[in-house]
Amino acid sequence: MGTLWFWIVALMLTAYIVLDGFDLGVGTIYLWIARTDSERSQALRTIGPLWDGNEVWLLASAGTLFFAFPLLYATAFSGFYLPLMIVLWLIILRGISIELRGHSSEPLWRTFFEAIFFLSSALLAIFFGAALANVVRGVPVGADGYFFLPLWTNFRTGPNPGILDWYTILGGVLALTALSLHGSLYLALKTEGNVEERATRLAKQGWTATLVLSTIGIPATVLARPASLTDYLRHPIAFIFPLIGAACLIAIRLTLSKGNQFRCFLASCGYLSSMFLGAAFGLFPVILPAVGTQGRDLTVEQALSPPHTLRVGLAWWSVGMCLAITYFCIVYWLFRGKVPIDDGGYEH
Repeated sequence: MGTLWFWIVALMLTAYIVLDGFDLGVGTIYLWIARTDSERSQALRTIGPLWDGNEVWLLASAGTLFFAFPLLYATAFSGFYLPLMIVLWLIILRGISIELRGHSSEPLWRTFFEAIFFLSSALLAIFFGAALANVVRGVPVGADGYFFLPLWTNFRTGPNPGILDWYTILGGVLALTALSLHGSLYLALKTEGNVEERATRLAKQGWTATLVLSTIGIPATVLARPASLTDYLRHPIAFIFPLIGAACLIAIRLTLSKGNQFRCFLASCGYLSSMFLGAAFGLFPVILPAVGTQGRDLTVEQALSPPHTLRVGLAWWSVGMCLAITYFCIVYWLFRGKVPIDDGGYEH
């Protein structure tokens, strides 16, 4: 049951990264891609019916994590309390900016909310990337199951890391570029006119940055946490994840040249999915690695809820997922197609 729930949570987080990833990417490139008020309204209408539903996957993942691995939830909050609170406020500010921008007619206020939308989206992308890098690198979990991380120490990985070091900063920047690329490809798929053209051009630049940082990121992960290769060497089939990621990056560039926007966006989804699932495979069966001589890895079996709880929860989780997937299929079908610049449709 522990393995099943580990991969359930991993797949739910993958869904969040892919779906809310293009929302965050749109916000990150928003001020550069859309330059007039009508263009910015057009860009927001591409995510207007979807962004709040996409964030359900984050809430559902957090709830499932708390239900299936309560000890992990308690341990993670002990050390990541400050960044988690910052992420919460950024999510709130992002939602407020999208909603209030659409309800405001004053140019000054619209510009203010657009700046908040950009800033909160970019910071969320960076924080999520740095958070994943912190988990992959490891934290100083003590014998009591708790730990504390300062914001930074000496910017090095090792027995006394901070939330920010060279590896977590690299993870944050990689997440920013990858999600910016993802958002560019989504805007190119969903818009027409100037926004589509600019999004396509920016996607080509974002692809180069993502390729370079991804190439650096894989050996950097091995350097920051050599044990991440253990499961890969034990099960060589796992190398399919980085290979799929590389293939998807190549596919993005080829389909960009051919102008096939839908396949290009699908390749971006595949890249994000393979990178995250590859990181998860490199961790399993550990769900929170420890660093330092006193550190103690937190494993799936240690953090798992009792068997009866997991069996009952699986039944209710299955029902909830069926409803959620049905809802998403309906919404994405209803709002399919391109968003014209002169359409007064759904913006918030």
